[in-house]
Amino acid sequence: MPGAAGSHLYSRPVSVPIPLPDDLAARLAAALDPEGKVGRALDALSWPDGLGDRDVLVLDGIGSRVAADLETFGARVAHAASAAATAELPAESVDVVVGLWTSFRGVDAAERAAAERLLRPGGRLLVVHHYGRDDVGRLLADHAEFDAWSQKRGPFLAAGFRVRVIHCWWEFADLDAAGAFLADAFGPEGAAVAAGLTRPRVAWNVAIYHRDRRDTGA
Repeated sequence: MPGAAGSHLYSRPVSVPIPLPDDLAARLAAALDPEGKVGRALDALSWPDGLGDRDVLVLDGIGSRVAADLETFGARVAHAASAAATAELPAESVDVVVGLWTSFRGVDAAERAAAERLLRPGGRLLVVHHYGRDDVGRLLADHAEFDAWSQKRGPFLAAGFRVRVIHCWWEFADLDAAGAFLADAFGPEGAAVAAGLTRPRVAWNVAIYHRDRRDTGA
């Protein structure tokens, strides 16, 4: 596969699931999923024997905890900004494509085809998004869109994806740190969520939509 582990076609300072200024993004990155549940789920959903010695392309994930975790499982990780930015890569050159947060919004058919072109036979396409129905959903203006995606008639499940929901946290050092971040990042909505916390962590449900190359008929 073009590019060794850690190589990239695109770079940005830090990848987090919500667009934020760099200073706030760094604070959020430090709090995301301290148990590493998302990375472990991606490993489990990729191949029966996990990601060890597999070529993985991560879309929109430079600097993310998730991408770093995939490397600890033995994956050879490369990066691209989006499915559309992979045109220079050869067909059937990776075992797994992982889309993080902004990739595949609405499951555009052309974007999906661009990612699936890269998969070897039996390869896996995994798309990570907010699931909603949690504290984080209260902070997002487009939470209704995420809720709709997980419905049977939503764009993912209607396109043949399955979904795995991971119950994660944004975890902070203490309640004061949690409250300060939420207020700084989300204003009054963040302060309202912070006021309801009894522990310094914010409930965050993550949806991993997944299917393999055989599911596509490719």
